[in-house]
Amino acid sequence: QVQLVESGGGLVQPGGSLRLSCVASGTIFGSYTMDWYRQAPGKQRELVATITHGGNTNYADAVKGRFTISRDNAKNTVYLQMNSLKPEDTAVYYCNIPRGSRRPVDYWGQGTQVTVSS
Repeated sequence: QVQLVESGGGLVQPGGSLRLSCVASGTIFGSYTMDWYRQAPGKQRELVATITHGGNTNYADAVKGRFTISRDNAKNTVYLQMNSLKPEDTAVYYCNIPRGSRRPVDYWGQGTQVTVSS
């Protein structure tokens, strides 16, 4: 069974920084992408950043230039470095490994709360 566990969320002031981590355990088949999503109250869950097994990255327009996604395949871990945080970044952040030809379902973590407020 696959388990994803996020950590690193918290309360920060506007302009501050946080680094989120997500550790995957269990048997994961294929060369898999890892994603970060976020969901604010009353809003749809949205894709924030993506990183392929080989390290290629993509970002949502709202976070380009401020967030950086990275991974350590030896540790089965993905990170999200968040700088210059804004109140609109407030959300629960989730780690995801999407379904693929060798993975019939998505894998999701439990989420970690990020609150940006003065």
